[in-house]
Amino acid sequence: MVFKRRDRRPIWKIVLDFVYPRGGWARAFGYVKHRLRRLPDTPEKISRGIAAGVFAAFTPFYGLHFVIAIVLARITRGNILAALLGTFAGNPLTYIPIAIASLGTGYWLLGRPFNAALFGLDYSVTEDYCTLGCQFSNAFADIVHNFVAMFTVETADWTGLIAFYHEVFVPYLIGGIAPGLLCALLSYYLFVPIIAVYQKRRRKALQTKLDQLKK
Repeated sequence: MVFKRRDRRPIWKIVLDFVYPRGGWARAFGYVKHRLRRLPDTPEKISRGIAAGVFAAFTPFYGLHFVIAIVLARITRGNILAALLGTFAGNPLTYIPIAIASLGTGYWLLGRPFNAALFGLDYSVTEDYCTLGCQFSNAFADIVHNFVAMFTVETADWTGLIAFYHEVFVPYLIGGIAPGLLCALLSYYLFVPIIAVYQKRRRKALQTKLDQLKK
């Protein structure tokens, strides 16, 4: 295949590059910024796409943020590629703050006290408590186990998935709407003038080069 990597990366390398990409996060964000600036669309459509991607990052559907961003971009008539790039608002550096904001808001809206033990912040809990990562891990393990149980003699067990649904998914889903909308609106109004100025400068630079070539 033409686009197949010659050197296949091991699993640990893929995970490491996801947590800390080669060249560092500054280079990764610089690449995203460069791609956003060169998108061939209006500043408004590009910014709507970015806003869609940012909002998608505040949903608990990990692994599906690209799909959600594309759907939202189509609904808002935003740039789809910008929406995909906008999902980088959710990354290993921001997942914890996003989760705290979403879960905190969700628990508040549901009239429940914030469960700080999910983040290992409740030191009054003396016994081992299933943290946020543990909740995701248990839910995924239940899905795999129950899928295998459909074809074997194993008994389905939904304990971990039910706990994840009540403790994480529902509060995260409800609570992520408000901070997600806020950050999406802020990103839209921030990027519209930035992209407009850049495109104007770029058109001017291209026109200058064209005039020089004509001479």
